[in-house]
Amino acid sequence: MSDIQPSVWTEDRLTDLTRLWGEGLSITQIGLVLGVSRNAVVGKVHRMGLPKRQSPIVKSDKPRMPKAPIQRRRAVPLSLEQWDRNTCSWPTGDPKTDNFSFCGDTVEPGRPYCTAHCAKAYTTQREHAA
Repeated sequence: MSDIQPSVWTEDRLTDLTRLWGEGLSITQIGLVLGVSRNAVVGKVHRMGLPKRQSPIVKSDKPRMPKAPIQRRRAVPLSLEQWDRNTCSWPTGDPKTDNFSFCGDTVEPGRPYCTAHCAKAYTTQREHAA
């Protein structure tokens, strides 16, 4: 028994690939029509030397408007009952005492901490090596 598997790229598929590429179908659409993955299409198009096409992701020539600055409130320590997802959850004090609280400043988007505490919490190996 031979270990060599036949190629999925038959002459008919290669002809169809060239035609669909020329018609401007997306890589995903071509893969669906031919019954192969989009990565298989990308690789075969590259190996066949078919002409490159403009990316469907078009950059705008319009200047981007700067985002309004985020209004930061002064950090006021919060109790567990006052804490929510929009406030910094950096703990302060001893959790066994009544003085325990959280920072309470506005969090960085997608992070549980404010800017100052993100700088403390998220470090890289390069910083440790220096």
